[in-house]
Amino acid sequence: MTLPATAGPEHQVTGRRGEEGAYFYLRKRGYVMVAQNFRSPRRWGEIDLIGWDKDVLCFIEVKTRTSRAVKPAEAAVGRAKRRELNAVAQEYLRRLPPSCQWRFDVLSVYYDQQSSQPQFELFQNSFSVS
Repeated sequence: MTLPATAGPEHQVTGRRGEEGAYFYLRKRGYVMVAQNFRSPRRWGEIDLIGWDKDVLCFIEVKTRTSRAVKPAEAAVGRAKRRELNAVAQEYLRRLPPSCQWRFDVLSVYYDQQSSQPQFELFQNSFSVS
């Protein structure tokens, strides 16, 4: 997966860079990645990454920051975003058996100026929907 480094506004470039780093980070942790930037034709919204962590299907929201001075990246997944992610995830799950285990993960990616490498914080089973 390679993305243009300079296409779009700076925050979009940072976001794409974070998603690309997240993809490879999760693969190194053993996730089997099956989809990127999944959009449902019936629902508004997008799921950044979808992958299997052993026998659990994970819908992964990636949040990227260039500084830790603002609110934590994972805190940016509020109620409205969780509802949106759930609606799109339900569309994806329609393709799978009802017994499929699944969860939502949030992966924060930090590109701090003090470090040459990104730092990752994975929050598994980050939220549930009712």
